[in-house]
Amino acid sequence: MNTSTLLRFAPLVIMMAFVYLIIIVPENKRKKKYREMLDSLKVNDEVMTKGGIIGKIINMQDNFVILQTGPDKIRIKLDKTGVLTLLSELETNNGSEKKADTKKA
Repeated sequence: MNTSTLLRFAPLVIMMAFVYLIIIVPENKRKKKYREMLDSLKVNDEVMTKGGIIGKIINMQDNFVILQTGPDKIRIKLDKTGVLTLLSELETNNGSEKKADTKKA
């Protein structure tokens, strides 16, 4: 192969490496963290669904969770992948950050 031919493909290779590092690697990390969060769900965890419903897990099945929400204690059955965030984990993280901030002051 000729050196000029290799130089023609250099920008394409650099762009592909850039896309891989900027887009694909962080997305894989986010997916792994989300999967770990779903696997760590347990009864009495407070969660928010992708639809914005906040509730407490009262029962877990293989791929489903049953949430209890609202003052009427309405029960909702949804797929585990419908859970967006674990609120009890967010509250403990925020509390530890506030404690660290007050210690610094």
